[in-house]
Amino acid sequence: MNLEKLESVVSRVFFFGAFLLFVFAVLERLAHQFGYSIQQLTRPVTLMETAAVLLVFVIAIQLRAMRETLKRNP
Repeated sequence: MNLEKLESVVSRVFFFGAFLLFVFAVLERLAHQFGYSIQQLTRPVTLMETAAVLLVFVIAIQLRAMRETLKRNP
């Protein structure tokens, strides 16, 4: 497995993970509005922060891939 495939897989996994965490955080926040809780371990804000960190890594990976592509094909 070369580095480009690994970057692609990691980027996709992080993106979908961030998306799922964001959806779960929104659902948790809606549940809190009605007085319920889906899970007891973390607050919805913490889930959103984790999703944002994963998206930062996705952006960094994508920028690195674009730089490498531009370096090969000027």
